Amino acid sequence: MTLPIQLYYWPTPNGWKISILLEELGTPYDVRFVDIGKGEQFEPEFLKISPNNRMPAIIDPDGPNGKPVSVFESGAILQYLGRKFGRFYPNNEAERIEVEQWLFWQIGGLGPMAGQAHHFRQYAPEPSPYAVDRYTKEVQRLYGVMDRQLADRDYLGGSYSVADIACVGWIVPHEKQGQDLSDFPHLKRWFKAVMDRPAVERGLAVGRKERERTDFISDQRAQALLFGHTNDIR
Repeated sequence: MTLPIQLYYWPTPNGWKISILLEELGTPYDVRFVDIGKGEQFEPEFLKISPNNRMPAIIDPDGPNGKPVSVFESGAILQYLGRKFGRFYPNNEAERIEVEQWLFWQIGGLGPMAGQAHHFRQYAPEPSPYAVDRYTKEVQRLYGVMDRQLADRDYLGGSYSVADIACVGWIVPHEKQGQDLSDFPHLKRWFKAVMDRPAVERGLAVGRKERERTDFISDQRAQALLFGHTNDIR
């Protein structure tokens, strides 16, 4: 009997990457909530798994050579699970290059920039028009990059893959990033197609009730825990 993968998780764009992929794979997994509003990401036991004090992270009881393995960083987890199960992550080198380009584009660009736009538009203790303008325009540029890529293909890497799974959660809060999807017709079409997938719907629903209990805008303690430790909106 296959033991379930342990998912250390909170429902954010980075956390959704892994819950969506696990739902797409249909493999058993147990959710271990890491409430970032309560500072659980700084607990010593979690830091043993994720030394950068960020979720998500996983423990796979059936790792390489049948031994348990822990993996932190959402991109690394997507790659590991894609290799392990041979799905949503191509074996063909040319196809893999295409997917990896967009996976790392999300990790190095879309995620950080959208996170900063979200932060300065929603959570900054004092208004910062320069920061709001800077990051909102950069997210607009990145949305445009996606829109052009999707003009002649259904998905970012050609076929549906971890690249699409990595990106979709960062498009979910597009309004809070100051973006209108009507300005990006190809991206809008892609977003609907991905969001209509049942596994994506299930992955986004994981922990929804838990997150609703914390109001990060008005909860000053939660903000101090997140932003006082130089965390951005993850």
